[in-house]
Amino acid sequence: MDLPVSLLDVLYRGFMVGIAASITVGPVAVLCIQRTLSKSRRSGIVSGIGVACADTFMAIAALFFYSMLEHYIHQYDTLLRVSGGIFVVMVGVYVFTQNPVPQIRRNRSGKSSLWQDFASIFGLTIANFIMVIPYILAFFAVFEISSNDISGNGFEGFLRAMLTLGGFFGGAVAWWTFVACVINLFRRRFRPRHMLTINRVAGLIIGLLGIYTILSTFFDIFPDVGH
Repeated sequence: MDLPVSLLDVLYRGFMVGIAASITVGPVAVLCIQRTLSKSRRSGIVSGIGVACADTFMAIAALFFYSMLEHYIHQYDTLLRVSGGIFVVMVGVYVFTQNPVPQIRRNRSGKSSLWQDFASIFGLTIANFIMVIPYILAFFAVFEISSNDISGNGFEGFLRAMLTLGGFFGGAVAWWTFVACVINLFRRRFRPRHMLTINRVAGLIIGLLGIYTILSTFFDIFPDVGH
């Protein structure tokens, strides 16, 4: 049975938030890439799944926050979107100016099982929840995921919430799998300095998303076709 278009839209936006929230090249991302380079593609993918699982737990907390403050979120929707956009721009600038090369050189591969790879990076990501949850909330604003996306009577509200979270997890896993496969493909020619270029591209993309969010709050940048 086909899902209604509105539910597919919720799934799609959750998927996009999952990707967007994963593209920051921070300590966790550097560790995933380093494991791919020094150990194997499988280690990189498993580490990425660990990050995705931790981020999904924090996305659950973010959705709970949305549902608890539904009235205020609706009342201050414009302010929240602009604030979220500004926050995302600031993150983009921060990422753009960072140099991950020294951190890659400090990391050591060591010998660990795939389960240890998963558990260690899951714990590291959860430990940064104070920074990650506001970041996820900001991208909820960027992709216009609001309390309306998880509201509804009974099963409908539950289904919307599950589709949002399922999309988020799927987007995060897809991103980390893509990164591990690409890095593994070029692992023999990959150098730590290449991470600087990846950092700047990621920072630029994040910054542009934030700018788009701010502008689209006040201007209809991409009007619907036929309207």
